[in-house]
Order: sequence, then structure tokens, then C-alpha cells
Amino acid sequence: MKKLFFIPFLALIVSCSNSQKEDNLENLDKKSAREVVLTTKTSGDTVFHITKQIIWFNSEQIATAVDTVVTLKKENTWETSQDSTLSLDKIPIYVTIQ
Repeated sequence: MKKLFFIPFLALIVSCSNSQKEDNLENLDKKSAREVVLTTKTSGDTVFHITKQIIWFNSEQIATAVDTVVTLKKENTWETSQDSTLSLDKIPIYVTIQ
């Protein structure tokens, strides 16, 4: 009988110890950092890929830049096996930090 009580108790302890604290972006310290916001906006058959950067230094915003790349929602390529349901407003975003 003691073994049956111990198993759920052990499972509860293990599940509580595996939980990780998640930091929301709003809670991060911006004293000295580079903030990058990636946005995709669609207007008709045009897609706007917008990158906004804000540089913080000693709690002051010292620089801001916005860049926009414009593409068609459906691009024509030479690839014959192209997925016809794929559009440029739904593609994944990969970020590389160097």
C-alpha cells in the first residue's frame, strides 16, 4: 500500500522539478541590447517583410532602423516540384545571430 502512494508523489516531484522559468520579452532588461522585430504584412498579392531594429545603450534608445523587402505572395520559380499551396506570407522565419 505504501508503494502505491509513493509513485504518484514521486511523479509530482519530478514534474515540478522539470518546469523551466520562461522570460517574456517584456521582462528582459533593455539597458544595453539590440532589439529586432520581424513582421510580415500582406496587401493584395504583395508581401512586405519588415525588419525593425532598436539599439539600447545605458537605458537609452540610441538608434532605430526599419528595412522592408517586398515580394509577390506567389513567386514563379523554375522548380517543377514547387508546392502550389505555399505562399511567401506563410513561410517560416529563420534567424541567424553572428
